[in-house]
Amino acid sequence: MKDKMIHILLVEDDEVDVMNVKRAFKKNNITNSLYTASDGIEALSILRGSEGKPSPIPQERRLILLDLNMPRMNGIEFLRELRGDANLKQIPVVMLTTSNEDRDKVEAYNLNVAGYILKPVTFDNFVQVMATLNNYWTLSEMP
Repeated sequence: MKDKMIHILLVEDDEVDVMNVKRAFKKNNITNSLYTASDGIEALSILRGSEGKPSPIPQERRLILLDLNMPRMNGIEFLRELRGDANLKQIPVVMLTTSNEDRDKVEAYNLNVAGYILKPVTFDNFVQVMATLNNYWTLSEMP
């Protein structure tokens, strides 16, 4: 199953949501590597590498879980930058957000997100969402 390991970058500014994702991973025995960034600027720096060092995230089997509403660079701004970067544009992105606005969904899908998921209100639902995502990406063929 090692070849199915996914390297996940969680781009989320809310520490409670970061903690919920980590707890949900643990509860579901999800062992994929999880990296975090607090906004789009930090996420791009991690993905591109910085100060002459390569990205700490392996180049293959990457997945981004992306919040929409963040300071400095929000999720849509990040997606535009990501999709405009020849080295990063192929990375699948799943929106994980509280925004249920149709315009946000349309804009995200226009920028080729792989999914748009509303953050669950309860932790038990959060655990179920993470389990479902893990099952889907484990079955999906990724470059």
